[in-house]
Amino acid sequence: MGSFIEFKKVFVIRGARKILDDINLEIDSDENVVIMGPNGSGKSVFIKLLTGKFYPSYTGNNTVCKLFGFKRWNIEDLRSMLGIVTSELQYDFHNKITGFDVVLSGFFSSIGIFNHHIVTKRMLKKSDDIIEFLEVSSLKHKKFKTMSSGESRRFLIARALVNNPKVLILDEPFNSLDIASCVKFYNIMRKILSYGTKIILVTHSVSDVIPETNRFIFFKNGKVFADGKRTEVFNSDKLSSLFELKVKLYENNSSYIILR
Repeated sequence: MGSFIEFKKVFVIRGARKILDDINLEIDSDENVVIMGPNGSGKSVFIKLLTGKFYPSYTGNNTVCKLFGFKRWNIEDLRSMLGIVTSELQYDFHNKITGFDVVLSGFFSSIGIFNHHIVTKRMLKKSDDIIEFLEVSSLKHKKFKTMSSGESRRFLIARALVNNPKVLILDEPFNSLDIASCVKFYNIMRKILSYGTKIILVTHSVSDVIPETNRFIFFKNGKVFADGKRTEVFNSDKLSSLFELKVKLYENNSSYIILR
């Protein structure tokens, strides 16, 4: 399917510190990928490169920073190829907006629906279909700000999916979810994959990993610490080195347990 991300010799510097240091990555748009690392490892900065909030701090003849083959991109123009859901996004919507309007706003890459937006019947039906697919139809008229974290997260995913993106990036999607919500969300991710959308899961937690993931990229101290297939990277030794503690990884019915 071609490259989704192509980064070569990419640096991001803030002050005197390299928060991303010599990143060399190529991710195809047919891969399901986990990007993992401890807090402060550079994962969030990597996401901000994709959303255009950050650009490489300096570029030379050997620097490449491309998304779907483009050196520069407008995130609105890429919404049919890329969906991004971050924990920050759910705090951007105002108090009166409903779950349905959150989803509908995905067609306009906006935070809400405004008078100048032209909403079509196709958009209304597509929003309804995605909401039903994610099993939250009963909540679509509920105020978004009154929803639980798990409920609001699913509406944000629906917002990203209305444009049928090839790749969906989920940034720490299990944050603040209780056990029951985690199980529901875990199943929703697997359902999205069955729909044909590829997922890049950004997380610091081993328990967030779904079995369908075929590649793991570990970040540590602003660098790519490890990159490879599940059997090569997602193991006790690599995880112990990544998090600098003793990790024993067991697989049991597609779930994972850490013993310290």
